[in-house]
Parts: sequence; C-alpha cells; structure tokens
Amino acid sequence: MAGAERPPSDPALLRERIRDRALALGFDAVGFAPAALGPEAREKLAAFLAAGRHGDMGWMAERSDQRSHPRDLWDEARTIIALGTSYAPHADPRGLLEHPDRGIVSVYARNRDYHDLIKGRLKTLGHWLHHQTKAGVKVFVDTAPVMEKPLAERAGLGWQGKHTNLVSRDHGSWLFLGEIYTTLDLPADEPGRDRCGSCTACQTACPTNAFPAPYQLDARRCISYLTIENKGPIPDDLKPLIGNHIYGCDDCLAACPWNKFARATREPAFLPRAELTAPRLADLAQLDDPGFRQVFSGSPVKRIGRDRFVRNVLVALGNSGDRRLRPAAEALIDDPGDVVRDSARWAMERLTR
Repeated sequence: MAGAERPPSDPALLRERIRDRALALGFDAVGFAPAALGPEAREKLAAFLAAGRHGDMGWMAERSDQRSHPRDLWDEARTIIALGTSYAPHADPRGLLEHPDRGIVSVYARNRDYHDLIKGRLKTLGHWLHHQTKAGVKVFVDTAPVMEKPLAERAGLGWQGKHTNLVSRDHGSWLFLGEIYTTLDLPADEPGRDRCGSCTACQTACPTNAFPAPYQLDARRCISYLTIENKGPIPDDLKPLIGNHIYGCDDCLAACPWNKFARATREPAFLPRAELTAPRLADLAQLDDPGFRQVFSGSPVKRIGRDRFVRNVLVALGNSGDRRLRPAAEALIDDPGDVVRDSARWAMERLTR
C-alpha cells in the first residue's frame, strides 16, 4: 500500500511527494517556505497596527508576535507548507451591482463554511505526512495567528497585490489559504514575484476608498470589515458607499486582470446556493433570529448574527433608491436590536427623499 512506502531520504524528493499528495487531495497550489518571515512583513504589520487600521479587530494586535514570527507560535517548526484552494466564481460578482434590489454576498460565503473543508484536507495531509515521516505537524486555516498571505508569497504561491490579497498567476485573486507547520527541514520554493506593474484596477474598484496607498489597506473603510467584523452601526458617511453589499465585498478581487487565467471552481462546496446567488433585499429584511439561523445554517454568514446581517440589508435597502422597498425598512423601525433600528431609520430617510 502507498501508506506503507518508506519516505525518500532526499528532502527534495520528499517535498515533491508531499506536493503530489496535496494536489491529489484537492489543493490547487502548494509551496514550501522556511518557518520564518522577513523584516518587511513584520514592519508592515507593525505599521498597520500602529495606525489603528485594524479597527476593532483587537485579536490582530494581541498575538502580533506570533504572527510576525512563526516559531513564536511553534518553536519546533522548520518548514511551512502553504496550500491554496481555488474558489474562483463562474461569473463576475460585480454584475449584481446593477440590481440594487438584490443583495451581494461575498463569493466565499455563498455556500458552506470553507474552513471546514480546508481544515479537513489539511488534517488528512498532515496525518499522512506524520505517518510517512514521524515528523511533527500542526495545521492552520485562518483562525490562528498566522500571516497567511506573506507566507504564501514566500512559498511561491503568488504575491500580495496592491489590494493586499494574494494574487496567483494561475488562480487570480481567488485562493483559500491554509498552512502546515512541520519539523521537517525541506527545500524552499522560490518566493512569488510582484507582477502588478502599473495596474491600479483594484484600487479604483474600491467603493469606499479603503486603500490609502498601493499595498496598504485601512480596514476601517473596507466593506468586508464594515459588514462582518464591525459590531456597531456603520458610519453614516460610509453607508451610501456600501451599495448593495450585505456580507463582505469582492470588488477589488474581481477587478484584478490576473483573474482571466483562473478557471471557475468545480468544488461543490464552493458553488453558490441558489438562494444566495441574487437574494431579494426585501425578503432578507424579514428574517427573525430563527429564520436567519435556518437560512444560513453551515454558512460563514451565520457568525455575525441576525442583527448585524439585517443591519447590512437595511443599508442596502436605503441605497437601492427604490421607494417600493420602504415598507421593508419601516417594519424594523422598532426592532429590539440597536443596530437594526439605526439602519432602519437611515433607510427610511433615504427612501423618503
């Protein structure tokens, strides 16, 4: 059996066997990097935090040392295996911007929570690697203090574009990332090389001007932050700029010209559920807590709760310019949720003009 084969003694051959195994498990990109980050990544993180651009995401600062120094997270790690899985959509998600009565849910959240699938595959690969080599392994996907994008860049999966997300020559801006830290000392891949050139498509695509400069993000102005991480009311000056985004935003990702090389995902878990492809705002505004939990069972949307989600829907209603949607906002004027009432009143004012 393959599982009983002895691992090759040559680290380069072992690396290629790991790569082959990862691809067979469904990963689309695999790279290897030393368990360390250079000073540039640490300096960028420090500057981001010092400027307060992380907003209310205090967890980013609390364990910043472990983010900056992978071995502070696990001192036995010698190599990081960076893995990417494509979730490229079949159509440009910006197409829904032309339908203001519909809500836009970020591509990654239109079906099951990707963490479950990716972590399962990481564990399978990690168990196989440990069985083959007896090496120590730890797997991470998004929830640990890991600087995934700089590590993926260092492992050759791509480069951090001007929108600060990873860009791949093969998969565009559509890669879910995960990592395996291992005690194995494996040869590193060539780091990714910046290929953005003079392009500014992602910068100009941002509705809220969340990029103070290329390669810099102010999360406090980012629609993904405002609709997901932000627990309170959305600032009034930013509400009109959010349009009909109700959970996250893909505008800067979708604008990247490198997406022309990405093939639409065939992974069933990443294909959009019909009810989240172009949901009607008026229908979503009627969701109570049990209804919200039922509709978004197993979805990453569920984690923000009904009140914050309906808050987002009401902002989109207010931006629709469609007075026929006014009753949907009026019905929530006295909602028990503070953020819901705030957004309902704002939407009412916008739809009464």
